[in-house]
Amino acid sequence: MRKLIFLFIFTLLFLFTSSSVFAEQINSFDATININKDGTISVLEKINYDFGSLSRHGIYRTIPTVKTNQNGKKYKLDFQIKSLTDGSGETYNFSPSYQGNDLQLKIGDADRTITGLHEYDISYNMSGALTYFSDHDELYWNITGNDWDVPIEKASATISLPEKLNASSIKLVCFTGYYGIKESNCSFQTDGEKVFFISKAVLASKEGMTIAVGFPKNLVAVLEPQEVIPFFNTFVGKIVLFAIITLAVLWYLLYPLWLILKWYQYGRDPKIFKPVTTWFDPPKNKHGGFLTPGETGALYDERADMRDITATIVDLARRKFLKIEERKKKKLLGSSSVFYLVQSKEYLADPSVLLFESRLLSGFFSKNSEIELSQNESLYDTVSEAKNLLYKQTVSDGLFPTNPNDTRNFYTGIMVAAAITLNPLLFASSLIFGRSMSKRTLFGAEQLGIAKSLRNFLSSQERQLKFQADKQMMFEKLLPFAVAFGVEKVWAERFKNLNLQPPEWFTGYQSGTFNSMIFASALSSSMSSFSTAATPVRSSSGFSSGFGGGGFSGGGGGGGGGGSW
Repeated sequence: MRKLIFLFIFTLLFLFTSSSVFAEQINSFDATININKDGTISVLEKINYDFGSLSRHGIYRTIPTVKTNQNGKKYKLDFQIKSLTDGSGETYNFSPSYQGNDLQLKIGDADRTITGLHEYDISYNMSGALTYFSDHDELYWNITGNDWDVPIEKASATISLPEKLNASSIKLVCFTGYYGIKESNCSFQTDGEKVFFISKAVLASKEGMTIAVGFPKNLVAVLEPQEVIPFFNTFVGKIVLFAIITLAVLWYLLYPLWLILKWYQYGRDPKIFKPVTTWFDPPKNKHGGFLTPGETGALYDERADMRDITATIVDLARRKFLKIEERKKKKLLGSSSVFYLVQSKEYLADPSVLLFESRLLSGFFSKNSEIELSQNESLYDTVSEAKNLLYKQTVSDGLFPTNPNDTRNFYTGIMVAAAITLNPLLFASSLIFGRSMSKRTLFGAEQLGIAKSLRNFLSSQERQLKFQADKQMMFEKLLPFAVAFGVEKVWAERFKNLNLQPPEWFTGYQSGTFNSMIFASALSSSMSSFSTAATPVRSSSGFSSGFGGGGFSGGGGGGGGGGSW
């Protein structure tokens, strides 16, 4: 039992001594305030702060620069700091910053710590601190503030009046305690020139002392604080707020609904041609000429893609501007085939070659008369420019009123903006309806029906044409269109049992009887090599590859280093 009592007493002593050793507090908070004739006040706060044995860098002092009246209106106090020193007049390092409407003075040196008792003298001027009533003027001032984290042993204030007065003409009151408490555990007196306030008890953490000094009117200039008017309560702010609300309604509600209505009224193709199952000719442009396979493919799905480019290459080969050659490539283990494009004839002066076709040919044969499809780094730029020119060609053909890709890109941008601004209705509307807004012209819709009819014919296996064996030209002429529609193997299968001759524009290294299916397979392989070479290597995360000329020392992930300082 004695051991338990001894342990209890020892614990109490330890807690008492440890708290007395480590606790920090303000020993005294003394404020001197001069009420100036010009309506300003000059304040000097002497704070004797005891850190005890704790190691700290200094203190921070938060001073409100806005005061609120009983109606909830806020008024700005103009604050000007004059000096910040210790008891001997040496200047402290400090950094000011605003925490909302409060100015925070962070006092001390981040490079060293201090312990024990230190004095902080904060001197500043402030305008707007006085209040002007009909029968008197007044300084109503929170001396210490109610947001200290440590107790204040003693608080005092000395107020210098603008001139010497009779004590009977001076009104005095003070309050202590937590915010909102009306307790007056403090004393005051005056000699007519100055007023002295002092707290009677220790102010705990979050407790403070507030004083009020009333004096006759016309002793100081009227220097009212400026009302803080929220921006959106000003004339300009109301206009801005109205604009924001209007834009929000437009962006989050009306615009998504307008996209649906716009698509319904303007974004759908005219329905004027019902596709048929048998059609031998390609669609036409507005000048009466037949569309190329690339143009037909772009008309069909509103996209200039790799399928249209490969169909264009096959068609250029059929028109004898180039040849596609399959050559044997020896390897350590066996052999494989590689594909080349070989220039056959000049194209620059030929009026039948369109701009996008000319761009392909110039990109292929700008340096040499042949290129290997699987190893050519310049193909991507060539194909990208050719696609852009193909889009423009469809507009020139009268198939689309505007570039369909530009329309898609615009609504893709709207979709991204909707995602960023958390607008799910607009996101869905732009995804479903906006990106489908690139409608065809009336003429384009007519030609789309012809394109669909041609595709039906190329992909159908329901009937065989009796004159196919005598019309090898039909096989070769329509093959590029089958490539554009993605049905080249289906088209070739219709000719697999017929006696066809190998096309002059394609040379394979395997000998034997020509078979349309084997030919289509080899042609597909050559175009696959082309698509691979024309598509840049990209990772799913957007990082570049270390191969293909893009690598360098220090590139890629990882890295960093270390050392001493």
